[in-house]
Amino acid sequence: MDIERLKIREDLDFFPVQSDGRMVVMIQDRLGLVERGKLISPELYKLMITLNGKKSMRDIQLDLIRQQGGSLVSIEEVQALLERLDSSYLLDSPRYREARKVIISDFSAQKIRHCSHAGVSYPKQEEELQQRLETILSTQHVPSLPHGTITALVAPHIDLEAGKRVYSTAYQAIKGIRPERVIILGVGHSMTKEMLSLTTKTFETPLGTVETDKKAVGELMRAGKDILSEEDFAHRDEHSIEFQLIFLQHILRDVSFTIIPILCGSLIGYLPEYSRERYKSIGHDFLTTLADFIHDDATIVIAGVDLSHVGPKFGHDMPASLIINESERHDKQLLHSLCVMDVDGFWSESERVKDRYNVCGFSALACLLEILPPSNGHLLDYEIFKEDPTRSAVSFAAAVFTR
Repeated sequence: MDIERLKIREDLDFFPVQSDGRMVVMIQDRLGLVERGKLISPELYKLMITLNGKKSMRDIQLDLIRQQGGSLVSIEEVQALLERLDSSYLLDSPRYREARKVIISDFSAQKIRHCSHAGVSYPKQEEELQQRLETILSTQHVPSLPHGTITALVAPHIDLEAGKRVYSTAYQAIKGIRPERVIILGVGHSMTKEMLSLTTKTFETPLGTVETDKKAVGELMRAGKDILSEEDFAHRDEHSIEFQLIFLQHILRDVSFTIIPILCGSLIGYLPEYSRERYKSIGHDFLTTLADFIHDDATIVIAGVDLSHVGPKFGHDMPASLIINESERHDKQLLHSLCVMDVDGFWSESERVKDRYNVCGFSALACLLEILPPSNGHLLDYEIFKEDPTRSAVSFAAAVFTR
């Protein structure tokens, strides 16, 4: 294999972390090919992100010599480095693509989407999980709710412990509902080139299985054929739907319901022009079909979203403490526009800051606003989780819509 002119994989995430008193970079690979928790030096990271598929071995050699203050680096050393990167599945090479193809094919053949976070983010034993969820729900008093029929809920998808207060507020707000179907709008964190991803798989958690509404998903697949991912692999390890589902199974344990699981990819880079008009134009058939499913009280929508992500962990060159005041103002403006269903205002606020604060839930909330029938939104809670080791922070909220 020609090791030259390979590029770094686009589907890897990199996070600065402290290890043994020094700053290193942790690699996260949703495919699971890269060793879990793999750490690399900042110097290697800086080199890797320059691998764009256009650099020759000589170009990389010169980069390394400059990085090492003029110390000689041989072509053989460069080749050995690239081969090590490839053997670790860090490069977009034929070796990586073949391994990825096998993994995706294996998942595609499965009829059940098994829970990916049980035993990691929450207990894998049913009774223990029920107790954990009940403890979370008892964190807050039941919020004072407006009159009317609930049409939608906005809840976090952050780590359960970090977001327990807002999870409690959100799911206590809908404890009395008995829907026959739930549309769950999640965030496709691993989706880099697709607008949406659907699956017909049955979802399994420690609390049992929940069927997808296969007929409805089939209609959506036909309506959105030009904007949907070709496969459903993005659902395999995604937590934003899974976390909503365990709460739903807990509070609706005596209710039989189906789900329509939809992952929303980032709209930055996907839309030729970042605007509501272009979003509606490209997604018209899909959004219209989805909206038709919400005309009766038997269907509700849940958006599992977080808001701003700020600090070095999320690409900023300063700690979250210096950004939070601005990002909170941005969040609050988005939430205001969301609750009064000012769709143009919602988009304008995101366009104004050019998504500087990495609102990962924007695409799911944009979808929610297009499909909801006329409703009144009510902000129930808002919180910012500060991750001190990375000097970063994530915000999230709970809101309910009624009509």
